[in-house]
Amino acid sequence: MPALKTRAEARQRLMKLFGDSLDRVIPADEAKPLRGATFRDFEDQADQLRQCLLPALLEERAALDPSAQVEHGGRCPYCGSDAVWLDPKPPRPKEILSPHGPALLGLQRA
Repeated sequence: MPALKTRAEARQRLMKLFGDSLDRVIPADEAKPLRGATFRDFEDQADQLRQCLLPALLEERAALDPSAQVEHGGRCPYCGSDAVWLDPKPPRPKEILSPHGPALLGLQRA
């Protein structure tokens, strides 16, 4: 089954998120002051960028996987029957807790 998104869509979302996060840490406008005065403040800013970007990266990478959405229900894991069908409803969002933060993935129902 094809991926849920194209690479261009995934890259565009990630570049926008990174650009927005970077503008909060180091604004392009020279008239805007830089926030923070200590190295600890800089570390906190970097951690905020990480918390924003890494879960989004995981979501986009999962959506690009060829097995992100299946076409057939496959076999029942309990009885082995082939009479498994996919629910026609769109995948429901499922929050997965990764070491980098919560990532929202689509979960198909069968």
